[in-house]
Amino acid sequence: MNRDPEDAPERAVARAVLSWYLDAGVDEAILAEAVDRTQPRPVARPPAVVTRAANPAPAEAHPRDPISRQPISMEPPAADTPLIEAASAARKLALAARDLDELEEILRGFEGCPLKVTATNTVFADGTPGAPVMFVGEAPGADEDREGKPFVGVSGRLLDQMLASIGFDRAKNAYIANILPWRPPGNRQPTPAEVAVCLPFVQRHIELAAPKILVLIGGTSAKTLLDRREGIMRLRGRWFEWTGPSGGAPIPTISTYHPAFLLRSPAQKANAWKDLVTLKQRYIKLCSD
Repeated sequence: MNRDPEDAPERAVARAVLSWYLDAGVDEAILAEAVDRTQPRPVARPPAVVTRAANPAPAEAHPRDPISRQPISMEPPAADTPLIEAASAARKLALAARDLDELEEILRGFEGCPLKVTATNTVFADGTPGAPVMFVGEAPGADEDREGKPFVGVSGRLLDQMLASIGFDRAKNAYIANILPWRPPGNRQPTPAEVAVCLPFVQRHIELAAPKILVLIGGTSAKTLLDRREGIMRLRGRWFEWTGPSGGAPIPTISTYHPAFLLRSPAQKANAWKDLVTLKQRYIKLCSD
């Protein structure tokens, strides 16, 4: 077989490149897309002959599942019925509580929220019941779940420092709770359904604690209890009025950053300090009236 001498340099280069690949451990050519070679190769079939029926069957009004042949619903999936029923039961149970002790007992016996299954403890509250200022956070973390009290880890220590800077102490004049009494697995964001189930309990908690001022810590707490769509960046430092489902006098309410957020974003501590000063000024005014 005769070879064109002009191809010799190109062939030499090609062999050199292949040899380099072999030395590097590349000994098999691959395609642009992965191929599962454990599966049998498809058998080539002749093209089907398409014919038109004299009287074609009308198209089905609803498409069917190709395996079960059951109609496929085109409607969006319905909400989680068990959690809707649990939220309704939670409202009735929460309203039946006549004091904080009864509410805690009811909450500890409530089995309608799946978060309770994975949690170690029910985290009800900490601090001084009946204190003039009540702080409501989002959900327990690992430390809180382990000890059964809100804000006892690193975030809790920072919160204590924040309160002390304006003269508050959970052992004297501050009361602390959370939107959720059970820790979401892995500290994940709670789902809207989980929040809806727990909401009646925290609403009744606030009503029974009857603080002069309510402080919402973090975006989940602020958006949930104020029923607002804005994030914490827009809600913090502003005054609102919170009224529980049972009615009663509205409670002045302010929101601020969660200590966990401040630990990640220390530059925002200046704004959190402004919120604390605003809180203390309002507190002094309420006490002097």
